[in-house]
Amino acid sequence: MNAEQMITLSTAWMRLWTDANAVILYRMAGFSGLARSAPDEFARMWTEKPPAFVEAALAASQATMAGQRPDQIALAALAPVERAAKANSRRLGAASRRRSR
Repeated sequence: MNAEQMITLSTAWMRLWTDANAVILYRMAGFSGLARSAPDEFARMWTEKPPAFVEAALAASQATMAGQRPDQIALAALAPVERAAKANSRRLGAASRRRSR
């Protein structure tokens, strides 16, 4: 793996890490009563993960079968999880801002 590929993969991991931590922050604030949260947020927290991980496993399998490099396989697997985390971060952040007004 060359430097550019390593930076691309590292950046994807950092985006996922940032979004996942934002989601954890928003949810913990909601569950602890520091912020309002939707009544179904606890259930949603559990039901959203399996589809994202199944999609990630399928993407990694397809990339592997296509003969892609290890960094490309990792990026394929990260993409669905990163998409879900980013969507959650945006949704929870927007809901938090709306409720605080």
